Amino acid sequence: MKNFVILIIALSMISVSAFSQKNPPEIVKREFTKKYASAQSIKWNSEEKNEWEAEFTMDGKKMSASYDNSGKWIESETKIMEKDLPASVVSTLNKDFQGYKKGQVEIFENPEIKGFELGLKKGETSIEVIIDNSGKIIKKTDANKEDEKAEKVKK
Repeated sequence: MKNFVILIIALSMISVSAFSQKNPPEIVKREFTKKYASAQSIKWNSEEKNEWEAEFTMDGKKMSASYDNSGKWIESETKIMEKDLPASVVSTLNKDFQGYKKGQVEIFENPEIKGFELGLKKGETSIEVIIDNSGKIIKKTDANKEDEKAEKVKK
């Protein structure tokens, strides 16, 4: 019986925790609405301690936008098809990432960078790369290490 009571308490705490992570502060919602007034099907998640992500649809495109607890916009991503990449980006991919399979393709934007973010994989190597409109590689990260960091943060 004692174990049953502990289980019920634990499940209740998990439920409350999960519920609270779906409701960002009002300032976050307000700032999101200013930037994405026509967003539809908005789903909020708490990615990190001080970060909220809205997944939504706008103009028929799947998007996400992240904000901190004070309502400051962090970044946005818009899913696109590989065929929608500019020729300059495709050229860089063919030259610098030959043999890599492309995963998710997104338009990426934050206050400092605007470009295209791609998940690439070759064998056991997984990377994320951001390339600007001119084809210049802006950022390249080891996706495996990022996943490991994310797991450590969640624990």
